[in-house]
Amino acid sequence: MYAETSMVLAVMAVVFALCSWKLKSPEISMVITAIAGALAGRLWFPVRLLVEGTFTYFDVGLIFITASVFINMYSATGAMNALVRKMVERFYHRKWMLFSILAVIMLIPGALTGAGSVSMFVVGGMIATVLRYMGITSVRTTAFIYVTSMLAAAAPPINLWAMLMAAQANMPYVGFSVPLLAPILVITVFTVVYLLRGGEPEPKEKILEELPIPPEGMNWFRILAPMLTFLVIVLLSKYMAFSVPTVGLPLNFLISAGVAVLCSPIKRSVKEWGDTVLETMEQVFPLLATVISVGVLVNIMTATGVRGLIAITFVTLPTIFIYLTALFVLPMAQGSLSYGSAIILGTPMIFLFNSVGFNVTIVATALSLMFPLGDCLPPSRISGRVAIEVSGYEGSYMSFLKGIFVPALFMGLVALFMLINANAFKFLVIR
Repeated sequence: MYAETSMVLAVMAVVFALCSWKLKSPEISMVITAIAGALAGRLWFPVRLLVEGTFTYFDVGLIFITASVFINMYSATGAMNALVRKMVERFYHRKWMLFSILAVIMLIPGALTGAGSVSMFVVGGMIATVLRYMGITSVRTTAFIYVTSMLAAAAPPINLWAMLMAAQANMPYVGFSVPLLAPILVITVFTVVYLLRGGEPEPKEKILEELPIPPEGMNWFRILAPMLTFLVIVLLSKYMAFSVPTVGLPLNFLISAGVAVLCSPIKRSVKEWGDTVLETMEQVFPLLATVISVGVLVNIMTATGVRGLIAITFVTLPTIFIYLTALFVLPMAQGSLSYGSAIILGTPMIFLFNSVGFNVTIVATALSLMFPLGDCLPPSRISGRVAIEVSGYEGSYMSFLKGIFVPALFMGLVALFMLINANAFKFLVIR
């Protein structure tokens, strides 16, 4: 049985490598690999298992969609443009304060949607413009856009890697907020100081000329009301659970999107708001495709026994081996398998560290900070390409990788330190 399952795993690995090489699409490659695994495992063409797999992470996909609808409707009101513009007007002469606020603005869209690419699409171009006029070189500007979007994807409340690992390990996605927020703040501060040092800024008026002009009537209430609505509902659901109905994240995002529409100073028709929703669906489609294909692959791996084989293999590994290879293997797996890496490699690691008495919430947190490091690696390179596109970088891709190396290495070392000392950080877990 072990030899047969190993053969299925070998077939899947070869098929995935060939598909990734020829098709350049992790999503299609994962579906073809799942079908090849089913054939090798003598399940033939199991339509039921394939269809069930597409719904494995339906709840995660629903969060993706509603969160992205919210942030895009919020941006369509002109609130993001106004926020960036007000920050430049207010803090132009306090450079480090301005840079810190720009980093926070980069974190917000990705943190609320679980997708760093949303941060880049929504505010990446504007922030790149500000940084260039503040005298920051093109490569450092692009690196800043990429690294902060990577941190945004890992930030609470939605960290998809942690959510997928928790779902597969039968552990609740609870108590991750502070363990995720603490290291991300440390890494963000390092990134701001390292990448944005030096430079001679252009005149303030020149920067403001290049930024979009917010709609008339946009004030602080209109800017903050949708975000505060989301935050208040989250806090009420958490601290008044027996008095206030728990609406869940998808409905919370839709309510907040409704508040954004009501607060908009721009009078738009229902069709225009509908177009925003359609544009959002096009924007998040690659992420949804990834989640769906991951579900199909994992379902077939479970049915053929491959997932159990990988889990057993990892559980029997010495932890020192994980420490030595994690910063190389996990990012490379993310570059190939996208979010599927969190399930195929991350979940067995949670079982391994749980078996030796480590706090699994901290372990999942640390692993979820390592996986994003591979979003700029081949064959997919999705986030890396988006960062270059939105920031207008004209240098080589290798020079871009050199630009992000130090902050990415720092992020990996922080995550590895948390993994090795998981029980020392368990005080951060607040349920």
